[in-house]
Amino acid sequence: MPEPRILVLGAGPAGTATALGLRRLGYPVTVVSDWRRFAALEGVSQRVLEGLRNAGLGGALAEAAMPATREVRWNGQHLQLNQEFLLDRQCFDRALRRDLERAGVTVIEGRIRDVMHKGVHCVGLDDGQVLQAEFLVEARGRQAPLAADRLRGPETVSLLNLWQGEPGAPASAVESLDEGWAWMARRADGRCYWQITLDAVGLPGKAALPEYCAERRRGSALAAELFGVQAFEPVQVHARSSTAILAGDCVGDGWIRVGDAAMAVDPLSGNGIFQSLSSALQAPVVINTLLRRPERAALARQFHQQRVEQLFMRFARIGRDFYGQEQRRVGQPFWARRQVWPDAQPLHLAADWQAVRVARRPVLREGLVDEAEVVVTADQPLGVWHLQGVELAPVVRALQAGQSVDEALRSHPQVQQAMLRRWLAEQGYC
Repeated sequence: MPEPRILVLGAGPAGTATALGLRRLGYPVTVVSDWRRFAALEGVSQRVLEGLRNAGLGGALAEAAMPATREVRWNGQHLQLNQEFLLDRQCFDRALRRDLERAGVTVIEGRIRDVMHKGVHCVGLDDGQVLQAEFLVEARGRQAPLAADRLRGPETVSLLNLWQGEPGAPASAVESLDEGWAWMARRADGRCYWQITLDAVGLPGKAALPEYCAERRRGSALAAELFGVQAFEPVQVHARSSTAILAGDCVGDGWIRVGDAAMAVDPLSGNGIFQSLSSALQAPVVINTLLRRPERAALARQFHQQRVEQLFMRFARIGRDFYGQEQRRVGQPFWARRQVWPDAQPLHLAADWQAVRVARRPVLREGLVDEAEVVVTADQPLGVWHLQGVELAPVVRALQAGQSVDEALRSHPQVQQAMLRRWLAEQGYC
């Protein structure tokens, strides 16, 4: 029986990570993507770089990441941070395609015209090609067709400004403004980027946006320090949505959504690439289960959907708390909306040993979604299966049955016992 054909729509980090994971599982994969139509730069941390390397994207990183000093002006504080890495997205995208080709993934360049299902998935391209596949991975980010029943945050837009300045040391900065917040960066070759994130309503028309943005830079001492007076001139503007959006359904019969196509969060919640990878890294195992173990399809869909939703709410609350740190702008409409969305639940709930319980939940085991006993806590509602290779459910069951800690941990080496004691203390056990 021939291997099922898998089409991945989109060659960004999420699509690439999914395709590479599927290749490692032995599947033939075709990726379809069009080139990015504007220059973009992203600031990423060392943690994000490590996450990208773990996803198999180290080759692309070596060509695209540039270390830079970073400055933050937020809530009246002026901070000089160690550094961040400036990631040239066009260079990164080209390197991602080379990673795909080295892994044996077929890459087709083209603009997707339509996607239909006629027994199989049929993807039409602008050049007339029609590609067919038994399984479809939607990884076109925010450009993916809208899904029903989405959860949306406050309507937000980011206006990216680009111009060529004088070469100098790479640097980046972020600052809060009354009407939003701005991120800015200068590359070593003098290429300058300034992006302001605002409410999507009440902005001037497209023709007036360059002057609107220049006026905000003229009022920014930080922009003047980083770029000089050249920053005060109107320049090219690229507008894009930054609204936080959660797809209602992220997986179904023969298809799955990953990356920003599944959940796109506010840029203040953290790095967009890291967030898009969060759902893509689990996708190959979910797909493998749907194709190889159809009797576990419901379990696999539950695993993907629940984790996408949990990740979305976690990132949304991170963004809310960052907005909440800016107390000087309390009452400003932009800030007021985002300091209370998505809810009032703390990012981390207080430990409560009485709430700890053992339950059966979907887990990843040997390349498939399986079911196992996990430990559900206030802060981990989907459950924790292992702690550095040690299953937690037997330990918790023993304690809840009345055994002492010494008895429950007796069979484990001393190093593991110390680790488990620390974890138990963090859960409120005493």
